[in-house]
Amino acid sequence: MFPAVGAVTLAPRRSSRFVTWVRAWRAGLVPYDEVAEQIAGDEEHLVADAPGTWTDVPLREALPTLSKITPDDVRLSLPAPGDPRGLPGPGPFAGAALLAGEAVLAGDLGLVPEVRSHTSGSGDTFETVLWTVYPLPERRGAYLDPGAAEAEAELATALAEATAALTRLDVAAWRPELAGALAALRRPDGSTDLPPGFDPRARRLFARASVLDQVLALAEHAAPGGAVNTYEAQQRDAALRPLTAACRRALVAACNAPIRP
Repeated sequence: MFPAVGAVTLAPRRSSRFVTWVRAWRAGLVPYDEVAEQIAGDEEHLVADAPGTWTDVPLREALPTLSKITPDDVRLSLPAPGDPRGLPGPGPFAGAALLAGEAVLAGDLGLVPEVRSHTSGSGDTFETVLWTVYPLPERRGAYLDPGAAEAEAELATALAEATAALTRLDVAAWRPELAGALAALRRPDGSTDLPPGFDPRARRLFARASVLDQVLALAEHAAPGGAVNTYEAQQRDAALRPLTAACRRALVAACNAPIRP
């Protein structure tokens, strides 16, 4: 259990951590005993509807369900309304993934995380992360993920264009934390690393995209700040929309990149 908070949690997406650490485990690069801990961190993670279970179970007890799949069978999807790429087709899993904005595809199973808040008898509020398992519909054809090189170039272009647009909008005057965070993306960040097996390009792309993803989450969930009117807020959103899409594609490309022993 961990305390509930009202603000956006600036941390890498849970599905990206799930995918990368499970892939490294299935490649034989990290031991099973480390996987659940690395995915959950200081949170409590449970799994619902895992095959062979009748109730919610701790993540560690559900991971053996994935013990026979290969690293390439585990993939990240970050769908959005109008952009469902990476999903196998309409159905309960696709609906839940679109609602959450993230999901894991693992062989013939899909997993979607949901943060649930609880109140104890003493009035303390805490949260748990519940991964719901869905059977995936049969898919024809391969998943077409962007390559890391292509995604890196697209992200750099989108970041430059968004920064220029936000400068014209004088974003620093009414959202200084957003402007400062965008500038900080030019510095390397070592707190969002990948497990063993990923090449330097994937690591660099993941680090940059993870920080940017957190910044965009803050921009999306926080109030418009000092924006003078609704029009300025709409202009800000329009400037960030292409960057948000490029960031999602970059995270998918990094997490689904080929993994090598």
